[in-house]
This record gives sequence, C-alpha cells and structure tokens, in this order.
Amino acid sequence: MSTITLVPETQLREDFDVLPGPLYRMPLEKDEEMVASGIFGPGDHVHLIDGYRVDKMTQTDPHATADELCGQLLDQMIPPGWHVRSAKPIRLAGQASKPEPDRCVVRGEIRAYRHRSPEPQDIGLMIEVADSSLALDRKLGQIYSAAGVPVYWILSLVERLLEVDTEPGPAGFTIHHIFKSGDSAPLELDGGEVGRIAVAEMPP
Repeated sequence: MSTITLVPETQLREDFDVLPGPLYRMPLEKDEEMVASGIFGPGDHVHLIDGYRVDKMTQTDPHATADELCGQLLDQMIPPGWHVRSAKPIRLAGQASKPEPDRCVVRGEIRAYRHRSPEPQDIGLMIEVADSSLALDRKLGQIYSAAGVPVYWILSLVERLLEVDTEPGPAGFTIHHIFKSGDSAPLELDGGEVGRIAVAEMPP
C-alpha cells in the first residue's frame, strides 16, 4: 500500500491521561487549503484518511520493487485514454480522504490533472501493495468502496497472491476474488477486460 499507520482513537486516548474533547476530523476542503498554503513540507510524509492526517510508513525494498513491477506491467497493458499514477493524491470527497495509493489507473492524460486530483469517476483501478499492512489495506478498501472506486487490488507480498475487489457499495465491495501465484488476473477498465496479468510477475 502507500503504507500508512492508522492509530485508533481509543489508542490515542489511552496515550493521554486527559483529552479535553473529541478529536477533530479535518474537512477535505480545509485540508486542501492547508496543503496549498505550504503548511505541510517535503518531510511531512502524511495524507488524509477519513478526516485524519496519518503517517505514510517508509517502504521496504520488496514493497518498492513490487510496486515498480506492477506499474511496469500496467503501463504495457492499459489502452489509450488511460495512464498510471504512482503514489499521487486521489480525491474522495464523500469520505473526507485524499489517499496516495501505490498505483492508480486513471482516465485521460497526465496534464488533465494539473489543477485537480482524480476522483472516483476518473478511476479505473486502485492498487495497494501489502507486506505487513494487509489488515490496514483491507480497511482502506472500505473507504475506497464507499467512495465508488470500481476495482481495488491488494497485492499481498506475504501470501504472494492478489486480492481483487469489485462492485463497490457503502458497506464494502460485494465481489471478492483471490488469484494465487500461478493464476492470471483480469485487468478490467470501464467494466470490460483489457488484458490479463500473471500474478507471479508482480511480487519480487
């Protein structure tokens, strides 16, 4: 994944003897104003998830390699009219989130997003690479589904398999497939298959 550390509110409360009130959830628009003002610098490795600014953990070498391999395969397969973004912001307004997924297949040309971030209607596929973060990536899937992201992949490096979720809804994706190392997974954009990717080619 873009490897984030989510800290439950209950854990935060245990870390302090007294909290004067409830934690503040940042509206997406306010967060974007703060980013535009330069309040977050290059060293602030954080992004907005469900209204909270959370850390993005440093990638391990296997994670980084799998991410690059995945991007390379996608670049070779996606048809004209799409491009692949790597760890760039995606705007999920209804979920107060602006995550930076490992890979995202987005409609249109790169320059189409010079003044805005892609939103669910622009997204064909979102991908997270998981090593120690599988449970967190699955939780992120609930946010992506509720926002209307059509297809979500989790590439598990520990289990060496690919989880493919489709048919998003408010409670989560309703169709869940698992493709193992010897399988090939369909690459679907706009509801149609444009190719197949061998799962064994993605993990390092």
